Amino acid sequence: MKKVSQTITVTGMILSALPIGEYDKRVVILSRERGKISAFAKGARRPNSMLVGTTSPFLFGTFTLYEGRSSYTMQQAEIQNYFGELRTDIEAVSYGFYFLEFAEYVTRENNDETEILKLLYQTMRIVVKRSISLSLIRCIFELKMICLEGEAPQVFSCVGCGKQGEPYWFSAAKGGLLCRDCVSKASDARRVGQSTVYALAFIVATPVEKLYTFTVTEKVLEELKQSAKRCVDVYIGHTFRSLEMLEFL
Repeated sequence: MKKVSQTITVTGMILSALPIGEYDKRVVILSRERGKISAFAKGARRPNSMLVGTTSPFLFGTFTLYEGRSSYTMQQAEIQNYFGELRTDIEAVSYGFYFLEFAEYVTRENNDETEILKLLYQTMRIVVKRSISLSLIRCIFELKMICLEGEAPQVFSCVGCGKQGEPYWFSAAKGGLLCRDCVSKASDARRVGQSTVYALAFIVATPVEKLYTFTVTEKVLEELKQSAKRCVDVYIGHTFRSLEMLEFL
């Protein structure tokens, strides 16, 4: 049966935008209603287009799309948050592009990506606000994204034997914390202090809306960085281009 074309409205954030031809753009939107979708914005690069200024990365709003048989075409956009402050801070915008690229890689079309969209929006808000360090924001974002993808590490007891309250090591390969009796089973295990264990548990268990509400010492941050990096390597296994700029900074 032939699919009837229709106009739909979605709420979401633009993850990326590429020029197409002389005047058009192709945008990728992470939407509440349809997951990740691609849409053509015809004439968006013309100075007099009604889509000028509404088809760039970071923009969050409501998008009216024409749904054809094999593609979407953007007809209108009402932007609610431009996150314009990011564009005046090279470090913040570099982190922002990394978060967008990460989200674009892990999300899928016609999937329920509501929680990831919420995480992305809250992350951009805290990057602009800068109430906690960008390094900590990155750790929290990476670990929470992995949790939302269904790969949450076990951070409440030893993943090997279930013991609680022990000195712990963290192993992404084994799926979480290991006690002294089980640590020999993991070559990637790294010792983590009790404060780091508390931070990991908070990230795993806390709703997205309340996630970015704590700070840590430099020692705990370093342990979180190591844990998050190993989780990304093991569970995501992808090299992000935007990380090159972050490493340069």
